[in-house]
Amino acid sequence: MYNVIVFAGTTEGYDLCRFLSKNKIPVFACVATEYGSRSVEENSCLKVHAARLSGEEMEALFQELHPEMVLDATHPYASEVTKNIRKACENTGTVYQRVLREEGRCREQETAVYVDSPEAAAEYLKNTEGNILLTTGSKELGKFTALPGYRERIFARVLSLPSVMTACASLGLEGKHLIGMQGPFSRELNAAMLRQYDCRYLVTKDSGKAGGFLEKAEAAMECNVQMVIIGRPLKEEGLSLAECKKMLSDRFAVERKPQVTLLGIGMGSRETLTVQGQKALERAELLIGAKRIADSVKLPHHQVIYEYRSDVIADYIAAHPEYEHVVVALSGDVGFYSGARKLLSLLGEDTEVICGISSVVYFMAKAGLSWDDAKIVSAHGRSCNLISLIRCHKKVFAILGTSDGTSQLARKLTDYGMGEVVLHVGENLSYENEKVFAAPAKELTKYQGDPLSVVCAYNENALPRPETHGIPDEEFIRGKAPMTKEEVRTVSLSKLKLTEDSVCYDVGAGTGSVSVEMALRAHQGMVYAIEKKEEAAGLLLQNKKKFAADNLEIILGTAPEALENLPVPTHAFIGGSSGNLHEILQVLLDKNEHVRIVINCITLETISEALCAIRKFDFRETEVVQLAASRAKEIGRYHLMMGENPIYIITCQK
Repeated sequence: MYNVIVFAGTTEGYDLCRFLSKNKIPVFACVATEYGSRSVEENSCLKVHAARLSGEEMEALFQELHPEMVLDATHPYASEVTKNIRKACENTGTVYQRVLREEGRCREQETAVYVDSPEAAAEYLKNTEGNILLTTGSKELGKFTALPGYRERIFARVLSLPSVMTACASLGLEGKHLIGMQGPFSRELNAAMLRQYDCRYLVTKDSGKAGGFLEKAEAAMECNVQMVIIGRPLKEEGLSLAECKKMLSDRFAVERKPQVTLLGIGMGSRETLTVQGQKALERAELLIGAKRIADSVKLPHHQVIYEYRSDVIADYIAAHPEYEHVVVALSGDVGFYSGARKLLSLLGEDTEVICGISSVVYFMAKAGLSWDDAKIVSAHGRSCNLISLIRCHKKVFAILGTSDGTSQLARKLTDYGMGEVVLHVGENLSYENEKVFAAPAKELTKYQGDPLSVVCAYNENALPRPETHGIPDEEFIRGKAPMTKEEVRTVSLSKLKLTEDSVCYDVGAGTGSVSVEMALRAHQGMVYAIEKKEEAAGLLLQNKKKFAADNLEIILGTAPEALENLPVPTHAFIGGSSGNLHEILQVLLDKNEHVRIVINCITLETISEALCAIRKFDFRETEVVQLAASRAKEIGRYHLMMGENPIYIITCQK
């Protein structure tokens, strides 16, 4: 007893036979020739019958085996066979299902000549000149003998069977005009044949993706050869291969979990794919990825879904168990700023992961730079303070992702006095229009490049990042604005406990000594310096540029109003409140009830106001430190200690 009879002879048919037998569903495969039977191996669930069957023989077979259904996966042009299978199913009351090939589609089809039959193709070619590559098989060859000079013009590609070669020779085609080969044929091989025989025309049937139509069309386009396409003889309805597998899975209760591979494709061109990656793509039925990525590696047999959102990808795979092998294509390497991390958490531990060549490895080799001592980051779609990193590292590699990314970086470096930093730039890596060059930042301030870009900044004069607080007072540009002194800054900022990605407010920033030190410490975060006096704000800007604090934003205004539209803070330093301390604290806590706050008080009145606020807002952690610092002053042969104003440092957090 066989549950399914498959009329194969095509890639789809063989695939269905393997699918059914693999899932222990008994299948009887019918192929027309002994040659076709070699494409599938018999096993306990698969029987192969190699012989052409008449309609009567089909009916007898169905009555003998009593299958639940018959799958017609014959060639799109085997119209007579399809008619016989349909009729035999009708006469025996057997369920019939047609399995269709997906039609090939490419740009060459827009300019191709379409004809209804081989005779019409020959008629069209009578009025042309130039050699012809004929790929319609030996059965149709006789139709083209009506073409004047066909023995010299036609190069026929047929199966390499002795009977076929003899039949072709009897029509007058032999020697170099007769090409005996078995497909599939790649685009490169098709193109090589067109060039070898100096062909101007390629005659083919639209045999679909699996029949190699796309490879022929792409080769014709590459070689500037006119295609003559003999259209499909039948307008059929049926299921695609994937739809048929889903139907079979549902009907026979097949529990299926696809093998999913997360594939890093390298830079983007097929040449940077690993061999392991190429094999995964050849196995895959479904390819998922962002359009640029998927288009760069897709194969003719792939069903392609353009998608990059991890949750959508996971949901789609779960909803389509008909695909046995799925590849999710990701740019570069799956371990380098890739979506693979989230996908793995959604798809499970059985997911296969194949790494690719990362952009940092490829580009640094092209630029002649080592990358073992480089700071590696991505500024593509994420917050990244490149200026701070370049200031403190000799080499910084970054993925950019915008056409003006290089010029924006160059302008900032130049504004911060780092115009001599050399920018090594790479665009369209691995593609034909790849561009790799280097120039000082000051020469690239107006450069417009490609969004698909990376950069390595090389700074010979990189400064080590300060490990402790306390920049000497004399290094700041001061003017007449008030400034929090070095000792007070050191203690205040240690109490604030900043991290590298903190979002900080400096309320009453003055000259910006606290703001600058905050920005250098929270170098991958943001600092908002709120100052109501224009003169002080001008000094702030000068100090921002001097210390290359690109993550410091100056807000001219009075708190708390100036705080309303700022991002949520993680930390806040209040050096001056202009009598609005309660209101400022209220705004801070409304934005983030866990914000950590440090307040500096000079007067007793401010201390009293701050202590009242602490009680009002019920802070769980409070600390008050009184700091009195003295500095030595040289007077003749002696040094006297000169006291600074005592400061109260209040720390509070809920």
